Amino acid sequence: MTTPALPAFARGLCDDAAIFPPGLAPLSEAVPAHVRHVGSPYAELVGPLVVSAASLEELAGLVPVEDGHQLDLAVTLPEGPSGLPEVLGAVSALPVRLRALEVAVPAPMTAAALVEALDAAGVDETVEVFVEVPRDERRPEIIAALPDTRYRAKFRTGGVKAELYPDEAELATAIEAVVAAGVPYKATAGLHHAIRNTDPETGFEQHGFLNLLLATDAALRGADTDELVRLLADRDGAAIAARVAALPEERVLATRAAFRSFGTCSISDPLTELIALGLLPESVSPTYERTV
Repeated sequence: MTTPALPAFARGLCDDAAIFPPGLAPLSEAVPAHVRHVGSPYAELVGPLVVSAASLEELAGLVPVEDGHQLDLAVTLPEGPSGLPEVLGAVSALPVRLRALEVAVPAPMTAAALVEALDAAGVDETVEVFVEVPRDERRPEIIAALPDTRYRAKFRTGGVKAELYPDEAELATAIEAVVAAGVPYKATAGLHHAIRNTDPETGFEQHGFLNLLLATDAALRGADTDELVRLLADRDGAAIAARVAALPEERVLATRAAFRSFGTCSISDPLTELIALGLLPESVSPTYERTV
């Protein structure tokens, strides 16, 4: 039986960040799990495996090569662009396909110095380069430096402490800024659920990845900051799912061109929630029993 194609809003939406908090899967487990994901009925949902620059040496002995499989990889550089030459050299020796680089901006690096360093690295044009935009006074300057470059933005939307979660107003302003500048972005950390929620264990206020999707669509249509805040704060799962399902194809494509993906330490969690919301078919569930 042929697995149906996933709706456009979901394709490549979830980058596999299994080795990062709170999942913290060992790389020896994350790599075979990722291979299973990309061979599954829900493979279209899954983006590259995200690893840190420091883990590339360990990765060398874990990538399967016997079946010719080429692992799609995104590499984070938390120390900034100075590590790019070493990372590019290490990746070139691996049986992987480098899909993305996620580069932090160390203090006190300016936007001009960042772009100069990225340009000097000579990253292949097929690789998406995401700049992790800091939550400090440099944010407007860095976003303003990106539109005339090939570089994209990355926003942290949570973490292991409450203060790492931007509130709705901060995140709305960030989305509004990159959409106005024409800079695509990805999000990472804290997006553990499809819908805005309060974590019952920590009490942290967590953003929903479908809320981000709808806020991005609204920003593309010229909505003001207040509307984006309302969309990010919405906790009505049924209503949000209905709005996502009703988006015309051209708006979905434009929204996903702007909101590229988000990192998740669990592929199964967003998959399960999207099925429960009626946005993905039951047939892509890992537990779905198929009959010929």
